[in-house]
Amino acid sequence: MSVFVTVGTTFFEDLVENVTSKNVIQMMQEFGYSSLIIQYGRGKFPVLPDSNNFPCETFDYKSSITKYISDAALVISHAGAGSCLEVLAAGKPLIVVINEKLMDNHQHELAEQLNKDGHLLYCTPSTLVKAIKSIQMTKLLPFPPARAEKFAIFMDSYFSVT
Repeated sequence: MSVFVTVGTTFFEDLVENVTSKNVIQMMQEFGYSSLIIQYGRGKFPVLPDSNNFPCETFDYKSSITKYISDAALVISHAGAGSCLEVLAAGKPLIVVINEKLMDNHQHELAEQLNKDGHLLYCTPSTLVKAIKSIQMTKLLPFPPARAEKFAIFMDSYFSVT
């Protein structure tokens, strides 16, 4: 059971540092996770835990992270809308970590609403351990599938000239 962490195209050192900390790695192992894969974006190469029994893989960017998401037992992500929606559409348990250093943080609003709707848990880097514990006991609701035809009808009506 792997944990996949993504920061998207951003720089989110607090998330990467917390997810590679000894207490977070230990918590993941206690809950049966067996490996960690980190997409660290524009940040510096992460300092990985010194552990032979918990393999860690890292990369800055890939053309697609779909396979990592589909293979993961748990995804921990920044609060970017694209990342959140891709993980939710894949039906994977998701913990969204809010970057408190961003100004006008609309990402917090998105994470808060998706949490209120029961689709994910969200936290800050400093409360990640608590979120990992909580997700073990939380029944998340599936995210409804996209309905492209409704979007097309809306766009047609919005841009129609009468």
